[in-house]
Amino acid sequence: MDFGTDFKPVTVQPQEIEGLSFQMITEELGEHSFSDLEYKVVQRIIHASADFELGCSLVFHPLAIEAGISAILQGSPVIADVRMVEAGIAKERIQRYGGEVRVHISDPDVMEEAKALGTTRAIMATRKACAQAPGGIYVIGNAPTALLELIRLVKEGAARPGLIIGMPVGFVSAAESKDELRKLDIPYITNIGRKGGSTIVVAAVNALSLLAVRRAAGEQD
Repeated sequence: MDFGTDFKPVTVQPQEIEGLSFQMITEELGEHSFSDLEYKVVQRIIHASADFELGCSLVFHPLAIEAGISAILQGSPVIADVRMVEAGIAKERIQRYGGEVRVHISDPDVMEEAKALGTTRAIMATRKACAQAPGGIYVIGNAPTALLELIRLVKEGAARPGLIIGMPVGFVSAAESKDELRKLDIPYITNIGRKGGSTIVVAAVNALSLLAVRRAAGEQD
């Protein structure tokens, strides 16, 4: 294929591009302290962001990977904070085991209650999700208020997620909400600092669902 430029790509084959990318990530990252399964998530996140600093800032609860795989294989729902996150998740792999991806941020009742109470839709969406999906995988990439509300509900015993993937991006309460998440004694995947976002949490979910598919097929982790 002629791109009309002096630069010629190494390959235009999708699988080769991904494989070469992963190889470059491994070579550039070098030694690290992540377990083999944690590294699968780290690698996907770096691949999605081209950000090694972000990848190295990831923090995993010791039970996070197993909790995520188990939740997917048991058909637990995945609850996204916004539609951008929902759109990026590989739903077929979630649905294969009976799960579904939910997002409540634009539900009419959520919007009405948020307006009536003078609070954010993210907070009200989190409350609704916790009432309907106590053991789900909660995926928060945009709304620190959603993560802080989820943490509050966990502390009060009103929520018990199977896994929290909490990496909201931003300047107001983003880093602080992750600091609070790391204090919980339930499975979580998060990072240190302001970075994060939809692409990042989507990469984490998709990495876990790939691990779940391999586990279900009897392949070695």
